[in-house]
Amino acid sequence: MNQTIETILNHVSVRSFTEQALTEEQIRQLVTAAQAASSASFQQAYSIIGVTDPELKQKIAEHAGNQPFISEGGHFFVFCADVNRHKQMAEELDMDISETIEGIDAALVGAIDATLAAQNLVIAAESMGLGVCYIGGVRDGIIKISELLDIPEYVFPVFGLVVGYPNKRNDTKPRIPFEGIYHTNRYNSDTKKILKQYDETTKLYYANRSESKSNRTWSKTAIGSFARHPRSFMKDFLNRKGWAKR
Repeated sequence: MNQTIETILNHVSVRSFTEQALTEEQIRQLVTAAQAASSASFQQAYSIIGVTDPELKQKIAEHAGNQPFISEGGHFFVFCADVNRHKQMAEELDMDISETIEGIDAALVGAIDATLAAQNLVIAAESMGLGVCYIGGVRDGIIKISELLDIPEYVFPVFGLVVGYPNKRNDTKPRIPFEGIYHTNRYNSDTKKILKQYDETTKLYYANRSESKSNRTWSKTAIGSFARHPRSFMKDFLNRKGWAKR
């Protein structure tokens, strides 16, 4: 095992940070690492918004599930799917790409590109001794947050990412066993036994972890998240921003 793999395997979500801000040099290094990620057809269909204004961060935190550490961390990034610049370039070239950028695949491409870039940034940050936490709650407040960030057509926030100096860390969570994730040649639907065993493993993890002990399992946590966050407004929001019309 090399140092890169060890960094990846030691990943945890950090939700308690010191007040120390990231330097401009660190931010540039992290964003440059993000930009080195793979991109579909080299479209680079994403943008990253760094939120530094304390009042703005606080407002975003309120709309993203009232998670206080969003405004307390060293830096807050919002990763966006973005084909707005492609639309502008197409107009300069007198080309019509509306059928493509208004299709569902363009929304997937933008979200995937943003995610690949973010994961590069996460690995870079953790290699520097920083802590991170993805904020999917940005999509809970996507309408208001988009207004706060002046987000135009053909751009939408995919998630936020807090990066900073950890105040404390949770223990590393056990993942679904290899056999429950990796399928050979054909999809294996018969994974109930593996998942039941995994539920027992996660029950012990939550009961015994050093911070925030609780009585729950992976299945209750994961399915509960689906139930709490239907985000039924998402399609209408995307359509109004020009996305996923076709």
